[in-house]
Amino acid sequence: MGENTSAENQLPHQVFSVSIDTHPRSGSEWFDDDGRPKRTGTVWTASAHIITAVIGSGVLSLAWAIGQLGWIAGPAVMLLFSLVTYYTSILLSACYRSGDPVNGKRNYTYMDAVRANLGGGKVKICGYVQYVNLFGVAIGYTIASSISMMAIKRSNCFHQSGGKDPCHMNAYPYMIAFGIAEILLSQIPGFDQLHWLSLVAAVMSFTYSSIGLGLGIGKVVENRRVMGSLTGISIGTVTQTQKIWRSFQALGDIAFAYSYSMILIEIQDTVKAPPTEAKTMKKATLISVAVTTLFYMFCGCFGYAAFGDLSPGNLLTGFGFYNPYWLLDIANAAIVIHLVGAYQVYCQPLFAFVEKAAARRFPDSDFVTKDIKISIPGLGPYNLNLFRMIWRTLFVVTTTVISMLLPFFNDIVGLLGALGFWPLTVYFPVEMYISQKKIPKWSTRWLCLQILSVACLIITIAAAAGSIAGVLDDVKTIKPFQTSY
Repeated sequence: MGENTSAENQLPHQVFSVSIDTHPRSGSEWFDDDGRPKRTGTVWTASAHIITAVIGSGVLSLAWAIGQLGWIAGPAVMLLFSLVTYYTSILLSACYRSGDPVNGKRNYTYMDAVRANLGGGKVKICGYVQYVNLFGVAIGYTIASSISMMAIKRSNCFHQSGGKDPCHMNAYPYMIAFGIAEILLSQIPGFDQLHWLSLVAAVMSFTYSSIGLGLGIGKVVENRRVMGSLTGISIGTVTQTQKIWRSFQALGDIAFAYSYSMILIEIQDTVKAPPTEAKTMKKATLISVAVTTLFYMFCGCFGYAAFGDLSPGNLLTGFGFYNPYWLLDIANAAIVIHLVGAYQVYCQPLFAFVEKAAARRFPDSDFVTKDIKISIPGLGPYNLNLFRMIWRTLFVVTTTVISMLLPFFNDIVGLLGALGFWPLTVYFPVEMYISQKKIPKWSTRWLCLQILSVACLIITIAAAAGSIAGVLDDVKTIKPFQTSY
């Protein structure tokens, strides 16, 4: 993930620079215009990457989110976030190349795009926000996967005991198992080699979302009426104060459910041209956001229609449903497989950042830069890099240990998502687009973009406040290393 820039120009940004010097070769049958191997990504592989990143297990909490907001505000907020995400993603994809959209210099990462269009201290701010969010997502996915694995065990336990056994269990083994799987998969060198994993994960996301949707529809038919109200959870079930905080937290849940801008440029860098990368990503974004919103609406709305004020935080692990237990097992297994892939999709940009920074700092170190070719039967040759193997293993171990230390960290990830939504999904794309297109200050277009940015900032602040309130409640009830559920 490098640019063709001189070392002198990179010194002011040494802390977050991920660029390395290259000698570009002209475009050919085997190489792109920047001297790198031909990119092979298409609209469909890009869509698979986006869907893998966006449709996480959080889709199953949307019934709870709509339950806080009600039948009017819930779907309206979801539609609003989908439109904002689509629009700002189009603005961001236009910044993949600096200057000319066909032959301009490529920006390989989100930070490269910020550096090329905005520069200065904003590059460091972007780096901190982006990589802290990616780190937080990795921890959240570890916790979420262990909850789904335990849900399989508990579902079978409930079935065997007829619901008499509370079926408490320890989350440690499941977090460790997920960590081991991620250590192995993290040795995949780069984003461009994750196509197959993203496709599998995307299929899994449709699988468990469809099961959640089907169970919700079945519950509505069983109840013979639609639960819920126009204004959401009623006062009395919760206090007025709780209603406010929960509504804010619901905003954060929905905002975070649509956040993938932090890896959009990295996904775009896998796409072949022609057509231009921006055109391909515009189509991929439209497909992905449309499909995602459709599933979000169905799962969230039917889940709320099924349970009303009692909608669980997770339709498949919160045990809103107990039967058919085998179908719940399939759904939760699909969640785990999806999270295994999503973990890699989110972490690859962070892996690449550290590895490129290390290569710049220690260009003569064989430990950092040398690849050892290993022949793997059935898979062909594999380039083993010792630094990559050790660093990525330590990263996965760290996220796993933190997940075990703070089992309520999922709420903190929600906070990170709320804080990251405005700068990464709205502010930086808007500012970069204004800079690149040289939109005059105080013009109608400039004012509209700034109003959009400020409105999303207000929503982010409210969502962050709701998430903080949720975290404070968790701190009162959960002790570190408490892993029995």
